Amino acid sequence: MPTTIEVFADFVCPFCYLAEQPLADAVEGRDAQIAWQPFELRPEPTPTLRPESGDLQSRWQQVIYPMAERLGVPIVLPQVSPQPYSRLAFEGFAYAAEHGLAQRYTERMFRAFFVQQRDIGQPEVLTDVAAELGLDAGDFRAALDSGRYAQTHQLALRRARELEITTVPTFLVDGRRLEGMPSAEALYRLLTDVVALR
Repeated sequence: MPTTIEVFADFVCPFCYLAEQPLADAVEGRDAQIAWQPFELRPEPTPTLRPESGDLQSRWQQVIYPMAERLGVPIVLPQVSPQPYSRLAFEGFAYAAEHGLAQRYTERMFRAFFVQQRDIGQPEVLTDVAAELGLDAGDFRAALDSGRYAQTHQLALRRARELEITTVPTFLVDGRRLEGMPSAEALYRLLTDVVALR
């Protein structure tokens, strides 16, 4: 039976995007699967970040860009201002998950925001991404417009609250937790410890 790593993440969190690489390294060659889970760092109507903010630019220069360079991951501070809410993107995630494309949707959403600087709060941008993945663009857009997956998303957020998730990324494996930006080694140890206890 494969080990499942649940990853609680927000599409607008650069550390969640950067965590993809150590996560991929940790599971390579192992009987493990990744299950992304929604978490909104700044749910509506909480104000979102502005890229022109000196504090945000400083953090990117001092922490995020050097980390991305070490990992060999392309990233830019998106100039979408203010940054988008991620609720609608997560409703799209629920649609993609129902069609077996949760992993690819997540990867594509991170790149749309942190590489292409697209506004992932806009339904037309999300629909473009869905179409690129081979999903039915008309049905996807109708699902967003109607709120077809709103309850699914809210239930996922409720579960995150019940698990006392407060930081992203957070990794859960069989009840064991790792919070914040991990190294591949830390994730590998977590997986190894869990398997040893089974």
